[in-house]
Amino acid sequence: MAGLTPASVTGDVAPVPPAAPVLGKPQRPTSLWAEAWKRFKRHRLAYWSLWVLCLLVLAVLIGPIFYKVGINDVDLQARLAEPSAKHWMGTDDLGRDLLARVLYGGRISLAVGMAAMLMAIIVGVFIGSVAGMARGWVDAALMWVTDLFLSLPQLPLLLLLIFLFRDPLKAAFGLEVGIFILIVLVIGGFRWMPVARLVRAQFFSLREKEFVEAARALGASTPRQVLRHILPNSLGPVIVAGTIDIAAAILAESTLSFLGLGFPPDVPTWGRILYDGRDYMDLAVHWALFPGLAIFITVLTINFIGDGLRDALDPRRVL
Repeated sequence: MAGLTPASVTGDVAPVPPAAPVLGKPQRPTSLWAEAWKRFKRHRLAYWSLWVLCLLVLAVLIGPIFYKVGINDVDLQARLAEPSAKHWMGTDDLGRDLLARVLYGGRISLAVGMAAMLMAIIVGVFIGSVAGMARGWVDAALMWVTDLFLSLPQLPLLLLLIFLFRDPLKAAFGLEVGIFILIVLVIGGFRWMPVARLVRAQFFSLREKEFVEAARALGASTPRQVLRHILPNSLGPVIVAGTIDIAAAILAESTLSFLGLGFPPDVPTWGRILYDGRDYMDLAVHWALFPGLAIFITVLTINFIGDGLRDALDPRRVL
């Protein structure tokens, strides 16, 4: 019969030819950091806090370049002046411009927070890694030292150490550099313990995973297991702890400066400006308002960013 194929005559179904492949750009595999960034952007408070913090950092870095007013320029005719077009944040009891001092003080406060955070993370990761891999008496000894530091009252010890070592460091490195080194060492020296315990717990969990056992079976040395397999998978909680340490270090530096044991009066920090304006709250509330607001915004945004990073770096959490 005309028009019938052999398959139709026999009743069999003719095979369907495969569809032509759709040409297009090959999709690249998404990295873990790209997925974390997508989850971070879904956390609105953390995402906008990151932008606010970036603007604040940019302001304290490049603001003094455009706002060319000396931090110690005295204008006795403008003492305790309220915010105006000439002095955007007002002046203090010597007529010094508060905006210039807040911008300059932000550099020091943020630098102290970053340096103390880096020190705390480096020391904490090292001690936690050694304790998590060695176990036994090494782990017990390191955790005993960690618990000892956790049990010490931090603020009285901070005040005591700064009082004892302030003058020797001033003589060795100069006034500003010596005080900066001392404050960073003291604050960072009392912030590494939570990081160490966190890293130790992560190492205990990860060292028994299949990919680590496979690397061990293939002959990978202990340092290679730590640096290539265990430590990179422990960075999520460490990064979150680091953001919290920055906020804590800024508050600690502000507290020390407020108590008069931080930087000298001619080196403004946010805490020092608050300390200087404590007796003028009735006459010039702006003196303490703006540095206090800067501390509040910085710490609040960093805490929100830490919350967002905690959610973004946790693969079990879905936003």
